[in-house]
Amino acid sequence: MAKDNYFNSLDDIYKRVLPAINTKLDELNRIHFNVRNIDIWDYCVKYIWKNRSDLRIYEMVSDILNVDELKIKDFINNRNGEYNERQQDNI
Repeated sequence: MAKDNYFNSLDDIYKRVLPAINTKLDELNRIHFNVRNIDIWDYCVKYIWKNRSDLRIYEMVSDILNVDELKIKDFINNRNGEYNERQQDNI
């Protein structure tokens, strides 16, 4: 993950790349793909940047803008399925 002196936390990085996330969100919404900005962020953090270090902001922005809609859809569906399974286990 980006470890520049400018960022103290993932939240700081999130705020910095939020314009790119919102741009991708707008693109996906135009094709009637129901997604939230936090879904895009979580997908990138958990899958694209999982084992990477020393990322630059421009690399993160590029990754965000190039997120594949089918892969993020699978990510969201799997996450929701895992959430639903946990709810069922607690009943």
